[in-house]
Amino acid sequence: MRVTRPLALAATLTVAPAMALASGCDDGPAPPARSGAPTPAKSTAPPPDAWIPGHVAKMSVAEKVGQLFVPRFSGRADALEKIRKYHVGGLIYFPENFGSPKRTAAQSNALQQASKIPLLLGVDEEQGIVSRTPFVTVFPGNMALGATGSPADAHAAARVTGTELRAVGVNLDYAPDADVNVNPRNPVIGLRSFGADPGLVSKLTAGAVDGYQAAGVAAAAKHFPGHGDTATDSHTGLPVIRHSRPMWERLDAPPFRAAIAADVDMIMTAHIEVPELDRSGDPATLSKTVLTGLLRGALGYQGVITTDSLEMAGVRKKYGDAAVAVRAIEAGADQLLMPPSLPRAYRAVLAAVRSGRISAQRLDASVTRVLRLKQRRGLFQRATVDPDGTGAVIGTAANKAAARRVAEHAVTLVRNDRNLLPLKGRKVAVTGPGNGTLRAALRSQGVTVTSPAAADVTVLTTENAGAATAARIRALGPKPVVVAALGRPYDLDFAGGADAALATYSASTVSVTALAKVLSGAVRPTGKLPVPAAGKRVGHGLGYR
Repeated sequence: MRVTRPLALAATLTVAPAMALASGCDDGPAPPARSGAPTPAKSTAPPPDAWIPGHVAKMSVAEKVGQLFVPRFSGRADALEKIRKYHVGGLIYFPENFGSPKRTAAQSNALQQASKIPLLLGVDEEQGIVSRTPFVTVFPGNMALGATGSPADAHAAARVTGTELRAVGVNLDYAPDADVNVNPRNPVIGLRSFGADPGLVSKLTAGAVDGYQAAGVAAAAKHFPGHGDTATDSHTGLPVIRHSRPMWERLDAPPFRAAIAADVDMIMTAHIEVPELDRSGDPATLSKTVLTGLLRGALGYQGVITTDSLEMAGVRKKYGDAAVAVRAIEAGADQLLMPPSLPRAYRAVLAAVRSGRISAQRLDASVTRVLRLKQRRGLFQRATVDPDGTGAVIGTAANKAAARRVAEHAVTLVRNDRNLLPLKGRKVAVTGPGNGTLRAALRSQGVTVTSPAAADVTVLTTENAGAATAARIRALGPKPVVVAALGRPYDLDFAGGADAALATYSASTVSVTALAKVLSGAVRPTGKLPVPAAGKRVGHGLGYR
């Protein structure tokens, strides 16, 4: 039987409809009385989550340990087995777990109905280069939002994405990425970051957190204590970041402070070693100094701490998989994401609790935080959704219009020698990744697209070409060249031979279409570089005269 709140408390809440956008957060303070009106008496009703500690006390140890785990699943039968046998606190969706929106919603409902305690059903849906959900409205990723400089755009993108996820029963998004990307060679963050400026990243992180949670979806700011300055991918190795404590405070910490100030539901750990924060050689995920000392202590965070995927090499380098699960809880993590072997990790944590290595109080603290998150998102009131209502929520005209606005705001004009742009009135050739989409989009804007021999100007698109960009420009000959970086803007570091240069930070159709509008002059460029590129500083961006 599903756990429900006591009737006396449940009666104080409004049950949200299946497709509601309400977040399910605790009620805020009463609005101030009008001038001259009597001040309303303070409510003596208990807080909405007051029942949780009492319920945790009644749970079995096996049930409590289960709430710490969020595994992947191969199909519905596998998920149901994990729910039944291990009492898991949640599950994470990958592309292979999604069907149509209606079928996905029905599957989410089946999983929720099988669980005694509502599940956190999560997904890595950052948009941009990390997108797992095949049917959501496509937005450019974080670096494009960084180029807009607009917390309102970050909020709008997150709210649309969150609303569409919630429509299919996904109630947790492992987003936004709060890393400050200061290393152009970073192989794992890059475009996933809002940018290289801590202030910019902070305000957009806060906007995104608020957007997701306003849609009823828990947000997870990541990757603490900051994964932005590494040339090693933590999926394949253990990155070492040598920021001093003062540098960390100035560069890496501000976005996480902003997320905490925005009341973020969850923060994800990084599988990175930061010797100046903890000299043990352990990754941050397994460091009590980092998770309990810095995140809980110095930053004052009281929400749920989740590990990054425990399948990644960065966390498996020093200890075995069973030991990793126990050490992560000892360090201060509340949930263990994607253990390589759920049975092995579950048994290890259960044994650690029963032996006293993990105290009952420590276990109860994590379970209480997890249940409070579920309460905040309204899952104890209603965890299921309406499968027949997905069509009215996903991919609407309003959602697509929001994506178009973000993409257009992001396009950044970095150089425009001799006012080569806009291109209307010129004959244009197009080459490079996405050239077919760009040709069609330019034609729709009234630009004459022709062969290289007949063209006045060539538009060369690049997507993470790096140093090869320079050779590609030279190969095009003496005619004017416009370079458009559809991936990392660092390609423009090698575009000195071009007459004009732009960045879109995304190769999606919506971004390429926005590029065509800017190239044609239908839309004026307003984006600003969120990272240094082409010899220009953060904040550089040209307009049209």
